[in-house]
Amino acid sequence: MQNLFTDLSDAMTRAVADAAPGVARVEARRRMPASGIVWSADGLILTAHHVVQSDKITIGLEGKTAVAAKLVGRDPSTDLALLRAESASLLPLPHAAAKEVSVGNLVLALARPEQSVQATLGIISALEQGWRAPGGGLIDQYVQTDVVMYPGFSGGPLINAAGQLVGLNTSGFGQGISLTIPVATLQRVADSLLTHGRIKRGYLGISTQRVHLPEAIREELGQKSGLLIMGVEPGSPAEKGGLALGDTIVALDGQPVRKHEQLFVLLSGDRVGTAVPITILRGGKLETLQVQIGERG
Repeated sequence: MQNLFTDLSDAMTRAVADAAPGVARVEARRRMPASGIVWSADGLILTAHHVVQSDKITIGLEGKTAVAAKLVGRDPSTDLALLRAESASLLPLPHAAAKEVSVGNLVLALARPEQSVQATLGIISALEQGWRAPGGGLIDQYVQTDVVMYPGFSGGPLINAAGQLVGLNTSGFGQGISLTIPVATLQRVADSLLTHGRIKRGYLGISTQRVHLPEAIREELGQKSGLLIMGVEPGSPAEKGGLALGDTIVALDGQPVRKHEQLFVLLSGDRVGTAVPITILRGGKLETLQVQIGERG
């Protein structure tokens, strides 16, 4: 039994040491620095959006002097930011395949809020299908762990027993639990930020006001309010799709729309260019129109 624990301890120590070059310190706010993940050998660093609060950014790397970095782009909806450090020949972490990640796997959360790398041990406690973050961003998989998110750990990597990157740890979603943004989301968002400097957002071209629904409609839908269309931009996706002044939006793609924030969340980048059903109240009757979501400029 002693050998088992010794072997496990030695294996974790090696995993941390091997992964350390892929963990960065991110100094981009007044209080304690946060952490980041070396994403490419030529200096790309991924971190949490909420920890980048200044235009002056410094990156600390394993065994190297701190270097300056610039913001390539950020996506508040997934709490991700992509930086480019003035450094080359970095060592990105190898990626874990999603099919190899399971509930009960031992994992290590790594961080570098100071000079040296820090680590905390836990297990993957929950895995679910894709979900939408509070800001509307599409997260490819729900990954919850029981690791303790100490100060400075946001933006750092979660690695498996083989030292492979499972995802990026963040406390930015404010749910009081340890959540990890999986590699698939990191790849998709990083590619978009590198190419466009931003993430696409959906666009209808309307102005709305929250209103109470008639009692009969409330009982039928099980919701009390919707969004009354107060204006439609000429040539907009809304106009082309048949939405008109006076319509009340009550659902988009089967999801209830009770307030402006819900519509914003549903107009996510992955829906741009696709036709989605929008349910409206028109003349006292419910109708469903197919509207192709545009891209906000």
